[in-house]
Amino acid sequence: MDVLLLPAAKSDRMTFLVVIIALALIFDYINGFHDAANSIATIVSTKVLTPFQAVLWAAIFNFAAFFISKYLIGEFKIGNTIANSVNKDFITLPVIFSGLIGAISWNLLTWWFGIPSSSSHALLGGFMGAALTHAGGWSIGGRIVINYHNVVPAFSFIVLAPLIGMVMALVISILVINLCRNANPYKADNWFRRLQLLSSAMLSLGHGGNDAQKVLGIIAAAMVARGDLANIRDVPIWVPFACFTAIALGTLSGGWRIVKTMGTRITKVTPMEGFCAETSGAIVLFITQKFGIPVSTTHTITGCIIGVGATKRLSAVRWGLTINLLWAWILTIPVSALIASAAFLLSRIFF
Repeated sequence: MDVLLLPAAKSDRMTFLVVIIALALIFDYINGFHDAANSIATIVSTKVLTPFQAVLWAAIFNFAAFFISKYLIGEFKIGNTIANSVNKDFITLPVIFSGLIGAISWNLLTWWFGIPSSSSHALLGGFMGAALTHAGGWSIGGRIVINYHNVVPAFSFIVLAPLIGMVMALVISILVINLCRNANPYKADNWFRRLQLLSSAMLSLGHGGNDAQKVLGIIAAAMVARGDLANIRDVPIWVPFACFTAIALGTLSGGWRIVKTMGTRITKVTPMEGFCAETSGAIVLFITQKFGIPVSTTHTITGCIIGVGATKRLSAVRWGLTINLLWAWILTIPVSALIASAAFLLSRIFF
């Protein structure tokens, strides 16, 4: 009887895997339009590009990040970190499915209210919340559910990414201001408008290389859980290609509610300040990608915008709004984990 049922079971698991891959790419798409503000907010607020031109520009470089990650860097370190954030003994298809439900729910909620939160930490929170619910605790039989050596750096960068971005933007802004002290204001403004195209492209490359890999890691983990892959590093080429395509299409859709928050409500920026903020954010993203640390593009660029605003005067930054954003960042992981936990308990009824 078991032998007769085996093909049907395999077919069901294959269908479930397809559903998870589709859901992961939907999350990737949502991540794109949720985080579009990261790359385009300053370039739109300074009127260097129109909103449509800006999202098209960002989407092109989001996708171009695939070729840099694959052929220049040579590996997808962040995807590997995400896939290994949970002990493989506790990764099942329902766990991954529920984790995605938690991350998507939080992303849509924060997008609706125009809050620039972290898609990365929503995904980590959802994945871990579902795994802990599945295991029924933090450890089972001496086996730890969460691989802390992978997730602790990601958690620490909730604070470190915006701080590093803020300090770097502050330093770069001061250097640029001193270098351009005697420049003609009109000519300098024109130059920085052109340079903003470059800095925005760099930030979009960093965003695509960082965020698309997280979905790659989730899909790879699902394929390992089903038995289609022996190792996460053996993921077929169509997976990263699909992930980078989905995030680029999402960026092309734009996240206008968050663009307003990022581009004008934190502080008003000039082309020079936009260039400094985007350049600082891109540097942070490239460094963390090199070391395989999944960070929030949102947290990073928010810190950079605060940094350039602080060069004028501390009162130029709307600190009340910044504190509200901080609360949203703190709540991202636990709320995503709780939603994923509830989704996993419900999934037991159907799967």
